[in-house]
Amino acid sequence: MTSATTLVRAPAVAGRFYPPDAAQLAAEVRRYLTLADRKALTGVCALIAPHAGYACSGIVAGASFRALTSLPRAERVVYLLGPAHWKAVHGVGLSSATAFATPLGEVAVATERVAHLSGLGERYRIDDAAHAPEHCLEVELPFLQVTLGTFRCVPMLFDDAAKPERVAADLLPLLAAHPEDLVVVSSDLSHYHPYQEAVNADNGFLKAVALGDMAAANGGEACGLLPILCLMSIAEQLDWKAHLLAYANSGDTCGSRREVVGYGGVAYTE
Repeated sequence: MTSATTLVRAPAVAGRFYPPDAAQLAAEVRRYLTLADRKALTGVCALIAPHAGYACSGIVAGASFRALTSLPRAERVVYLLGPAHWKAVHGVGLSSATAFATPLGEVAVATERVAHLSGLGERYRIDDAAHAPEHCLEVELPFLQVTLGTFRCVPMLFDDAAKPERVAADLLPLLAAHPEDLVVVSSDLSHYHPYQEAVNADNGFLKAVALGDMAAANGGEACGLLPILCLMSIAEQLDWKAHLLAYANSGDTCGSRREVVGYGGVAYTE
């Protein structure tokens, strides 16, 4: 970093969660997009995608982000919502960075949107220390870079102090004013259950998400539950329709079936 006005958040998990080489990374993302077995949706306005290493969750992430490939190119902002894994942010943690970097290049932050949110009260805090090691938003960026090309982002980390419906109310006027913008929620599903137990729990949770049943979804085990509930509240207000795109868990893709982590892909359309 060179100054407060040109603060670039460096990749934290390149070489661990995904390839550090730009050409290899782009090829891997395209391969996962190609493996998706659904046609691209039209009118996509939001996604839920997993955030594990690509070897484990890439096939589900590919199904999620394939939904964006039919969108026209536009100057859009992507609100990136995910759970704060490493540090309490006491609500929603924003970033003072002007860009987030991946091996594919820098993604500019919509700093004016960050400033707007940070001015709404104590539920929003600038917390670069929370963002620095966090993988959940970073792993979504290469998929967005390949599918959207140029875009700007608003990185938002939630912890248990975040109030999903309040954050949804804050985002609604921004989304209404800029209908080309997108919401992307980064979340894995249940963690460390035996395979079939995880499948049953995750399918029940995804069904609740698809039905817009926030009360039932609130009982789920997704690590990004609060960002998901925020998106569900937005979808309810804007009459967005949820589409289940894919499900798998680590027992299907990269590990033992004794204790698995679940991955789900969901798209919302207008």
